[in-house]
Amino acid sequence: FPPGTTAHERRNTAPKVPVWIPDNCIQCGFCSYVCPHAVIRPAVLDKIETSNAPAGMKALPMNASAEYGFSIIISETDCTGCGSCAAVCPGKKGNKALEMVIPSQKPEQQEFFDYGKNLSTKSDVLKKFSRYTIKGSQLRQPLLEFHGACSGCGETPYAKLATQLFGERMYIANATGCSSIWAHSSPSAAYTINSDSKGPAWSNSLFEDGAEFGFGMLMAAESQRKRLRKYVTNICSDENLPRDIQLAAAEYLATFDDGDENYSASERLIHQLETLPQMCKTKDSEKVLTEKEYLAKKSCWVFGGDGFAYDIGFGGLDHVLASGADINILIFDTEVYSNTGGQSSKATPLGAEAKFSSGGKTTPKKNLAAMMTTYENIYVAQVAMGADYNQTIKAFTEAEKYKGPSLIIAYSPCIAHSIKSGMGSAQQEEAAAVKCGYWQLFRFNPEKLKNGEVPLIIDSPTPTIDLEEFTSGELRFRSETDKFLERLRVDAIRRYNILKGISARYS
Repeated sequence: FPPGTTAHERRNTAPKVPVWIPDNCIQCGFCSYVCPHAVIRPAVLDKIETSNAPAGMKALPMNASAEYGFSIIISETDCTGCGSCAAVCPGKKGNKALEMVIPSQKPEQQEFFDYGKNLSTKSDVLKKFSRYTIKGSQLRQPLLEFHGACSGCGETPYAKLATQLFGERMYIANATGCSSIWAHSSPSAAYTINSDSKGPAWSNSLFEDGAEFGFGMLMAAESQRKRLRKYVTNICSDENLPRDIQLAAAEYLATFDDGDENYSASERLIHQLETLPQMCKTKDSEKVLTEKEYLAKKSCWVFGGDGFAYDIGFGGLDHVLASGADINILIFDTEVYSNTGGQSSKATPLGAEAKFSSGGKTTPKKNLAAMMTTYENIYVAQVAMGADYNQTIKAFTEAEKYKGPSLIIAYSPCIAHSIKSGMGSAQQEEAAAVKCGYWQLFRFNPEKLKNGEVPLIIDSPTPTIDLEEFTSGELRFRSETDKFLERLRVDAIRRYNILKGISARYS
């Protein structure tokens, strides 16, 4: 099926949709950053685009680029009405720039979205705002959109963010589970392409072999690029070719292992070879152009849930991470087998109710992250977007840049958690999980070991709220008060002390 077919569904299911109030907007990008469904986005308009905009479409002078207009565009037909965007909006002086209203009580804004999402890319704006920042990432097109995940899903903001950081050059191997169902329930494909027809190359494996499947995709990509490198090496040393082509080939070889730099170098080399006169073409240049889609270094990822990672696919996960290969694994940790009805997994915490643990799970959660730090050559991070936007984007960036295996475990509130305030407050729930010490934020970067530095950075602050304040907000912990609360509190402290012990080991 072609990518991006979810854009044609337009379900109109939202009981309420956000409306943008420009006067209160500080242009932070938080609303877009947390949106699970990619239905709210910033748009940048030049003077001509502003004058051609649909009647009623509002824009502000863009911060740091006042020659452009800035607008927040909303696809009301694709919105699910979770309210995550409005919940995180800081606004000016406490006055939010987003208001949730029922669809019949708001001005028409679908045409604003349809117009704004197709505006030209402003390269000078993108240069001002690095894609590896919150605002900069949100000025890039999300290459995951309008999927069928639950309203307010805690998984999809992480996947969407990954596509905004690396999407043009991503390979994604998706273990079967929630993340494969909302990504591609035939014929609806939620991963899409940009204006250059580039986007994530996505494929789905079995539940139990997601890591091995992704490892195979990586090996295939590396094999193709090794072959192409020989051709480019010949081009670089061919004195009969124009100097510009030799230099482009040299740049490609110099950046071979750097994803960002090599992507740009590959584009330049391809452009140079395509403009080469027929009489100057060689067998090597023809071979490179024949396989040009494999030329750039790919960002290879495995996506899956905790059922795959902690349980049935753990053997393969461990094997692939231990291989030393340059592969990235993102785990959407919902702490249950979400896709099959919320059964207990080894990621389910002590005391939480789930299917097969109806009275509360009697054993602690498996400490997968700490286990993987013992290899010492795996980049390991735990993130919770709602607790720390910057730490999340930093972990993604460091993991992808690391020349070796990486594992990111992302705390992902799920409808199976039965959050009393609703899934629209998933980001706040993530923040509460960190504030009470239930979930720890950290990054273990083996690169620091090479410089004699401590590789583990604990990003969690000292707990500021009691654990019960967090657990009382979710019905899955209803068995906590009598039987498990103190044991869960001790377990949270134990997990934090394990991290401190790992850090002390290298001090």
